[in-house]
Amino acid sequence: MIELAMWNLSVPVGVPATTIETRVLAGGYQDHYFQSKEGAIFFWAPVNGTTTESAKYPRTELRETYADGRLRNWTYPESDNFLRASLSVSQVPSTGKIVIGQIHAFKSSEPLLKLEYQYKTKTADGNIVAKVRVTPTSEIQVVNIASGIRLNQPFRYVINLKPDGTLAVSLNSINWNTRVEPTWAVKPLYFKAGVYTQDNTGYETEAGAARFDLLKIEHRSLVGAAN
Repeated sequence: MIELAMWNLSVPVGVPATTIETRVLAGGYQDHYFQSKEGAIFFWAPVNGTTTESAKYPRTELRETYADGRLRNWTYPESDNFLRASLSVSQVPSTGKIVIGQIHAFKSSEPLLKLEYQYKTKTADGNIVAKVRVTPTSEIQVVNIASGIRLNQPFRYVINLKPDGTLAVSLNSINWNTRVEPTWAVKPLYFKAGVYTQDNTGYETEAGAARFDLLKIEHRSLVGAAN
C-alpha cells in the first residue's frame, strides 16, 4: 500500500491543469489519469492533456505535501532526503521520453533533478538518465544512469540528496553521485513522482504511462537535531 497522505496530484485537465488536494487524494481519489488499486498506483498522461502554469508538457504527477495538504518544501542541509520508487513504464509518447521522478525547486521552472526514461524504438528498450543542474542557474547536465530497460520491466530507483550536497541516484544495482553547489542550499526543494510526458503533439492515444508498486519519501533528521 502506497501512502498518499504526503502528496497532492496534478492531472492534465482544466486550464491550468487541475490539482487534486492531499485529503481528496488520500481519501480514495480515482480518475481517467490516476488509479490506486491492488497496492499499486497507475499514472497516465496523454500528449494532448493540459499543462500546469509555465509548463510545456502534460503530467499526471504527485507533488510532496504535509498530511494536512500544505506544500512541503525543504532545504537539503536540514536532513538526509530520500525518494524511493519501484515501477514499470508501460507506454511512452513518440519522443520516447517521460520523467518519473524529480527534485524540484519551489516557485521555479528549473528543477535540480529530473529522472527520465528514454525509450528507443530501434532497440525496443530504454535508458534512464539524470538531468541535473549543479547550480540553480547552470545548464542541464545529462548523465546516463542505466540502459536496457524494456517497457513493462520492473525497476527501482532511489534519489538521495544529502546534507553535504551530495546527490546520489541508484538504479537497481547501479549507483551514481555528484555534488551540487552550495548555492542550492538556501533553495526550498520538494520531491515529485509519476508521469511527466515529454511530448505535446498527437492524439489522446499517445501518452506516457507507468505503474508504481512502491513510492516513499523520507527526510532523516540529522543526529542531535530537533525533529
